[in-house]
Amino acid sequence: MTKLHRASFLLLLLIFIALTISPLSVRGWGQKGHELSGLVAAKKLPNEMPGFFRKAANQLSYLNPEPDRWRSRDESNLDRAMDSAYAPDHFLDMELVPEAAMKSVNRYEFTAELIKAGQKPTTAGFVPYRMLELFQTLRIEFRLWRAEKDSNKRKWIEQRIINDAGILGHYVTDSANPHHTTIHFNGWSGANPNGYTVFSRERGIHFRFEEEFVSAKIGLNDVLPLVNATPRVIEKPREELWEYLKASNKLVEPLYILDKKEQFSATNNSPEHKKFVAERLAVGAQMLRDLWWTAWATSASPVKPATN
Repeated sequence: MTKLHRASFLLLLLIFIALTISPLSVRGWGQKGHELSGLVAAKKLPNEMPGFFRKAANQLSYLNPEPDRWRSRDESNLDRAMDSAYAPDHFLDMELVPEAAMKSVNRYEFTAELIKAGQKPTTAGFVPYRMLELFQTLRIEFRLWRAEKDSNKRKWIEQRIINDAGILGHYVTDSANPHHTTIHFNGWSGANPNGYTVFSRERGIHFRFEEEFVSAKIGLNDVLPLVNATPRVIEKPREELWEYLKASNKLVEPLYILDKKEQFSATNNSPEHKKFVAERLAVGAQMLRDLWWTAWATSASPVKPATN
Protein backbone atom coordinates (compact mmCIF):
# COMPACT_ATOMS: atom_id res chain seq x y z
CA MET A 1 0.00 0.00 0.00
CA THR A 2 1.44 3.37 -1.04
CA LYS A 3 1.66 6.33 1.36
CA LEU A 4 -1.18 8.02 -0.55
CA HIS A 5 -3.39 4.94 -0.26
CA ARG A 6 -2.60 4.63 3.46
CA ALA A 7 -3.48 8.29 4.02
CA SER A 8 -6.77 7.90 2.14
CA PHE A 9 -7.60 4.76 4.10
CA LEU A 10 -6.88 6.46 7.43
CA LEU A 11 -9.06 9.45 6.50
CA LEU A 12 -11.97 7.17 5.57
CA LEU A 13 -11.49 5.23 8.80
CA LEU A 14 -11.55 8.41 10.85
CA ILE A 15 -14.71 9.54 9.09
CA PHE A 16 -16.37 6.18 9.78
CA ILE A 17 -15.42 6.31 13.47
CA ALA A 18 -16.61 9.91 13.79
CA LEU A 19 -19.93 9.09 12.19
CA THR A 20 -20.61 6.23 14.58
CA ILE A 21 -20.07 8.17 17.81
CA SER A 22 -23.30 9.80 18.90
CA PRO A 23 -23.76 12.77 21.27
CA LEU A 24 -26.40 13.09 23.96
CA SER A 25 -29.85 13.00 22.40
CA VAL A 26 -31.89 16.20 22.66
CA ARG A 27 -35.32 16.78 21.13
CA GLY A 28 -36.37 20.00 19.37
CA TRP A 29 -39.31 22.30 20.23
CA GLY A 30 -41.53 19.46 21.44
CA GLN A 31 -44.51 18.24 19.46
CA LYS A 32 -46.62 21.38 19.89
CA GLY A 33 -43.89 23.78 18.79
CA HIS A 34 -43.02 21.70 15.75
CA GLU A 35 -46.63 21.23 14.67
CA LEU A 36 -47.32 24.92 15.23
CA SER A 37 -44.37 26.01 13.06
CA GLY A 38 -45.36 23.61 10.30
CA LEU A 39 -48.95 24.83 10.32
CA VAL A 40 -47.94 28.51 10.27
CA ALA A 41 -45.59 27.88 7.33
CA ALA A 42 -48.37 26.14 5.41
CA LYS A 43 -50.93 28.85 6.16
CA LYS A 44 -48.55 31.50 4.80
CA LEU A 45 -48.16 29.87 1.38
CA PRO A 46 -49.23 31.93 -1.65
CA ASN A 47 -52.05 30.84 -3.96
CA GLU A 48 -49.47 30.17 -6.69
CA MET A 49 -48.28 27.10 -4.78
CA PRO A 50 -49.82 23.88 -6.20
CA GLY A 51 -53.27 23.19 -4.78
CA PHE A 52 -52.41 19.71 -3.50
CA PHE A 53 -49.64 21.23 -1.39
CA ARG A 54 -51.75 24.04 0.08
CA LYS A 55 -54.50 21.55 0.95
CA ALA A 56 -51.97 19.47 2.93
CA ALA A 57 -51.49 22.07 5.70
CA ASN A 58 -52.59 19.75 8.50
CA GLN A 59 -50.46 16.89 7.19
CA LEU A 60 -47.41 19.16 6.86
CA SER A 61 -48.02 20.23 10.45
CA TYR A 62 -48.29 16.63 11.66
CA LEU A 63 -45.10 15.60 9.84
CA ASN A 64 -42.98 18.40 11.32
CA PRO A 65 -42.13 16.49 14.55
CA GLU A 66 -41.86 13.14 12.74
CA PRO A 67 -38.04 12.75 12.99
CA ASP A 68 -38.35 12.99 16.78
CA ARG A 69 -40.96 10.24 16.74
CA TRP A 70 -38.41 8.01 15.02
CA ARG A 71 -36.14 8.41 18.04
CA SER A 72 -38.28 6.06 20.14
CA ARG A 73 -36.76 4.92 23.42
CA ASP A 74 -38.10 1.43 22.70
CA GLU A 75 -35.84 1.20 19.66
CA SER A 76 -32.95 3.13 21.18
CA ASN A 77 -32.77 0.73 24.09
CA LEU A 78 -32.18 -2.16 21.66
CA ASP A 79 -29.30 -1.54 19.25
CA ARG A 80 -29.55 2.29 18.82
CA ALA A 81 -28.88 1.97 15.09
CA MET A 82 -31.25 4.73 14.08
CA ASP A 83 -31.08 7.23 16.92
CA SER A 84 -27.30 7.14 17.17
CA ALA A 85 -26.90 7.54 13.41
CA TYR A 86 -29.37 10.36 12.87
CA ALA A 87 -29.22 12.37 16.11
CA PRO A 88 -26.52 14.71 14.69
CA ASP A 89 -28.89 15.74 11.88
CA HIS A 90 -30.88 17.75 14.42
CA PHE A 91 -28.26 20.33 15.44
CA LEU A 92 -25.02 22.18 14.75
CA ASP A 93 -22.66 23.34 17.51
CA MET A 94 -21.36 26.49 15.85
CA GLU A 95 -18.54 26.91 18.36
CA LEU A 96 -16.92 23.71 17.04
CA VAL A 97 -17.09 24.54 13.32
CA PRO A 98 -14.08 26.17 11.61
CA GLU A 99 -14.80 28.76 8.92
CA ALA A 100 -13.36 26.51 6.20
CA ALA A 101 -15.88 23.78 6.98
CA MET A 102 -18.78 26.16 6.34
CA LYS A 103 -17.83 26.27 2.66
CA SER A 104 -18.22 22.50 2.25
CA VAL A 105 -20.61 21.46 -0.51
CA ASN A 106 -21.87 18.32 1.24
CA ARG A 107 -21.75 16.53 4.59
CA TYR A 108 -18.79 14.37 3.58
CA GLU A 109 -16.58 17.33 2.71
CA PHE A 110 -17.81 18.93 5.95
CA THR A 111 -16.84 15.79 7.87
CA ALA A 112 -13.34 15.78 6.40
CA GLU A 113 -12.85 19.48 7.27
CA LEU A 114 -13.93 18.92 10.87
CA ILE A 115 -11.62 15.95 11.27
CA LYS A 116 -8.73 18.04 9.90
CA ALA A 117 -9.58 20.64 12.55
CA GLY A 118 -9.54 18.00 15.30
CA GLN A 119 -13.31 17.89 15.80
CA LYS A 120 -15.69 14.91 15.87
CA PRO A 121 -18.34 15.59 13.22
CA THR A 122 -21.11 13.84 15.13
CA THR A 123 -20.39 16.10 18.09
CA ALA A 124 -20.61 19.19 15.89
CA GLY A 125 -23.75 18.07 14.05
CA PHE A 126 -25.01 18.01 10.45
CA VAL A 127 -28.26 19.99 10.39
CA PRO A 128 -27.29 22.43 7.58
CA TYR A 129 -26.66 19.51 5.27
CA ARG A 130 -29.81 17.64 6.29
CA MET A 131 -31.81 20.77 5.44
CA LEU A 132 -30.01 21.25 2.13
CA GLU A 133 -30.37 17.59 1.14
CA LEU A 134 -34.12 17.59 1.76
CA PHE A 135 -34.59 20.95 0.05
CA GLN A 136 -32.84 19.71 -3.09
CA THR A 137 -34.84 16.47 -2.99
CA LEU A 138 -38.04 18.51 -2.80
CA ARG A 139 -37.09 20.65 -5.78
CA ILE A 140 -36.35 17.55 -7.87
CA GLU A 141 -39.72 16.07 -6.88
CA PHE A 142 -41.54 19.25 -7.91
CA ARG A 143 -39.72 19.10 -11.26
CA LEU A 144 -40.79 15.48 -11.75
CA TRP A 145 -44.38 16.42 -10.84
CA ARG A 146 -44.43 19.21 -13.42
CA ALA A 147 -43.29 16.83 -16.18
CA GLU A 148 -45.35 13.75 -15.31
CA LYS A 149 -48.38 13.08 -17.54
CA ASP A 150 -49.62 9.88 -15.92
CA SER A 151 -52.26 10.83 -13.31
CA ASN A 152 -51.46 7.90 -10.99
CA LYS A 153 -47.74 8.60 -11.02
CA ARG A 154 -48.46 12.28 -10.38
CA LYS A 155 -50.37 11.33 -7.24
CA TRP A 156 -47.46 9.18 -6.07
CA ILE A 157 -45.07 12.08 -6.60
CA GLU A 158 -47.42 14.33 -4.64
CA GLN A 159 -47.22 11.89 -1.72
CA ARG A 160 -43.42 12.04 -1.83
CA ILE A 161 -43.47 15.84 -2.00
CA ILE A 162 -45.72 16.22 1.05
CA ASN A 163 -43.73 13.71 3.07
CA ASP A 164 -40.32 15.22 2.31
CA ALA A 165 -41.56 18.79 2.72
CA GLY A 166 -42.95 17.88 6.14
CA ILE A 167 -39.72 16.18 7.21
CA LEU A 168 -37.67 19.15 5.98
CA GLY A 169 -39.77 21.28 8.30
CA HIS A 170 -38.49 19.46 11.35
CA TYR A 171 -34.85 20.37 10.79
CA VAL A 172 -35.61 23.94 9.72
CA THR A 173 -37.66 24.63 12.83
CA ASP A 174 -35.13 22.84 15.06
CA SER A 175 -32.54 25.32 13.82
CA ALA A 176 -34.63 28.31 14.89
CA ASN A 177 -34.15 27.19 18.49
CA PRO A 178 -30.78 28.61 19.63
CA HIS A 179 -30.19 25.46 21.72
CA HIS A 180 -29.75 23.53 18.47
CA THR A 181 -26.84 25.72 17.35
CA THR A 182 -24.56 25.56 20.37
CA ILE A 183 -22.53 23.50 22.82
CA HIS A 184 -24.73 25.09 25.49
CA PHE A 185 -27.67 22.96 24.32
CA ASN A 186 -29.05 22.05 27.74
CA GLY A 187 -27.23 24.31 30.16
CA TRP A 188 -24.12 26.48 30.03
CA SER A 189 -20.99 24.47 29.21
CA GLY A 190 -17.53 25.32 30.57
CA ALA A 191 -16.65 28.58 32.32
CA ASN A 192 -19.81 30.26 33.58
CA PRO A 193 -18.90 33.66 35.06
CA ASN A 194 -22.42 35.04 34.55
CA GLY A 195 -24.04 32.25 36.50
CA TYR A 196 -26.30 30.97 33.74
CA THR A 197 -28.38 27.81 34.10
CA VAL A 198 -26.08 24.79 34.23
CA PHE A 199 -26.33 21.49 32.37
CA SER A 200 -29.01 19.01 33.40
CA ARG A 201 -30.04 15.71 31.81
CA GLU A 202 -33.54 15.75 33.27
CA ARG A 203 -35.99 18.56 32.46
CA GLY A 204 -33.24 21.11 31.98
CA ILE A 205 -33.46 24.48 30.26
CA HIS A 206 -33.88 22.88 26.84
CA PHE A 207 -37.04 21.04 27.91
CA ARG A 208 -38.40 23.96 29.94
CA PHE A 209 -37.88 26.37 27.04
CA GLU A 210 -39.23 24.41 24.09
CA GLU A 211 -41.66 21.99 25.73
CA GLU A 212 -43.09 23.35 28.99
CA PHE A 213 -43.23 27.03 28.05
CA VAL A 214 -44.43 26.50 24.47
CA SER A 215 -47.14 24.03 25.52
CA ALA A 216 -48.50 26.38 28.17
CA LYS A 217 -48.02 29.84 26.68
CA ILE A 218 -47.78 29.83 22.87
CA GLY A 219 -50.68 29.51 20.43
CA LEU A 220 -51.20 29.83 16.67
CA ASN A 221 -52.21 33.49 16.89
CA ASP A 222 -49.00 34.35 18.74
CA VAL A 223 -46.89 33.17 15.79
CA LEU A 224 -48.97 33.57 12.62
CA PRO A 225 -48.93 37.41 12.49
CA LEU A 226 -45.14 37.47 12.83
CA VAL A 227 -44.52 35.74 9.48
CA ASN A 228 -44.31 37.93 6.37
CA ALA A 229 -47.20 37.45 3.97
CA THR A 230 -45.05 37.43 0.84
CA PRO A 231 -42.61 34.54 0.31
CA ARG A 232 -39.26 35.07 -1.31
CA VAL A 233 -37.08 32.95 -3.57
CA ILE A 234 -33.83 32.08 -1.82
CA GLU A 235 -31.09 32.53 -4.41
CA LYS A 236 -28.30 30.67 -2.62
CA PRO A 237 -29.88 28.14 -0.23
CA ARG A 238 -26.66 26.64 1.13
CA GLU A 239 -25.16 30.00 2.03
CA GLU A 240 -28.42 31.30 3.45
CA LEU A 241 -28.93 28.24 5.64
CA TRP A 242 -25.54 28.91 7.19
CA GLU A 243 -26.52 32.53 7.86
CA TYR A 244 -29.79 31.31 9.38
CA LEU A 245 -27.86 29.10 11.80
CA LYS A 246 -25.42 31.87 12.67
CA ALA A 247 -28.30 34.24 13.46
CA SER A 248 -29.90 31.64 15.73
CA ASN A 249 -26.57 31.03 17.48
CA LYS A 250 -26.25 34.75 18.28
CA LEU A 251 -29.35 34.42 20.47
CA VAL A 252 -27.92 31.71 22.74
CA GLU A 253 -26.76 34.13 25.42
CA PRO A 254 -29.92 36.31 25.28
CA LEU A 255 -31.91 33.10 25.85
CA TYR A 256 -29.83 32.28 28.94
CA ILE A 257 -30.12 35.84 30.19
CA LEU A 258 -33.91 35.54 30.02
CA ASP A 259 -33.82 32.23 31.86
CA LYS A 260 -31.66 33.80 34.55
CA LYS A 261 -34.19 36.61 35.04
CA GLU A 262 -37.02 34.11 35.33
CA GLN A 263 -36.88 30.47 34.37
CA PHE A 264 -38.85 29.33 31.34
CA SER A 265 -41.68 27.19 32.67
CA ALA A 266 -45.40 26.54 32.38
CA THR A 267 -46.05 29.21 35.02
CA ASN A 268 -43.86 31.94 33.52
CA ASN A 269 -46.11 34.84 32.44
CA SER A 270 -43.36 37.21 31.28
CA PRO A 271 -44.24 39.07 28.02
CA GLU A 272 -40.52 39.33 27.26
CA HIS A 273 -40.09 35.55 27.40
CA LYS A 274 -43.20 34.99 25.29
CA LYS A 275 -42.05 37.46 22.65
CA PHE A 276 -38.66 35.74 22.37
CA VAL A 277 -40.16 32.27 21.92
CA ALA A 278 -42.93 33.36 19.51
CA GLU A 279 -40.37 35.17 17.36
CA ARG A 280 -38.13 32.09 17.17
CA LEU A 281 -41.04 29.90 16.13
CA ALA A 282 -42.04 32.49 13.52
CA VAL A 283 -38.50 32.72 12.13
CA GLY A 284 -38.47 28.94 11.72
CA ALA A 285 -41.88 28.93 10.05
CA GLN A 286 -40.90 31.74 7.69
CA MET A 287 -37.67 30.06 6.62
CA LEU A 288 -39.58 26.82 6.05
CA ARG A 289 -42.28 28.54 3.97
CA ASP A 290 -39.59 30.27 1.89
CA LEU A 291 -37.71 27.00 1.29
CA TRP A 292 -40.92 25.28 0.17
CA TRP A 293 -41.71 28.21 -2.12
CA THR A 294 -38.16 28.31 -3.50
CA ALA A 295 -38.20 24.58 -4.23
CA TRP A 296 -41.42 25.03 -6.24
CA ALA A 297 -40.57 28.33 -7.94
CA THR A 298 -37.13 27.17 -9.12
CA SER A 299 -38.22 23.68 -10.20
CA ALA A 300 -39.52 24.60 -13.65
CA SER A 301 -36.12 23.95 -15.21
CA PRO A 302 -32.73 22.66 -14.04
CA VAL A 303 -30.98 25.16 -11.78
CA LYS A 304 -27.88 26.82 -13.20
CA PRO A 305 -24.74 26.66 -11.03
CA ALA A 306 -24.30 29.75 -8.87
CA THR A 307 -21.47 32.06 -9.92
CA ASN A 308 -19.41 33.52 -7.09
